[in-house]
Amino acid sequence: MPEEQIKKRPITIPEAKAILEKVNVEEADQIQKRTLDYLSKFSKTTPENARKQIEALTKKGLTEEEAIELVNNTPRSAEEIRVFTAGWKRFLPTETIQEILNTLKQT
Repeated sequence: MPEEQIKKRPITIPEAKAILEKVNVEEADQIQKRTLDYLSKFSKTTPENARKQIEALTKKGLTEEEAIELVNNTPRSAEEIRVFTAGWKRFLPTETIQEILNTLKQT
């Protein structure tokens, strides 16, 4: 029987939360419980909305990983976005940053 391949892809905090919420709390181990607690505190939107935001951000030239980082952290100013872009060693025009902010505000 062929070995099943597992596809890996990055996911957002809301998507991870939705996955862990399917686990029976009574059967969850300590790591799963702590992770769910963390995800519940920091999840800022629904999984569906997070995915829509990622799709919109990738259309603006961001990679999926960059878009996920922004959706997870939801920066609220151009200066906050520039902190991320500096880490990515990328420069984004002010117009693009404003479009990103507008996309992220649609939560």
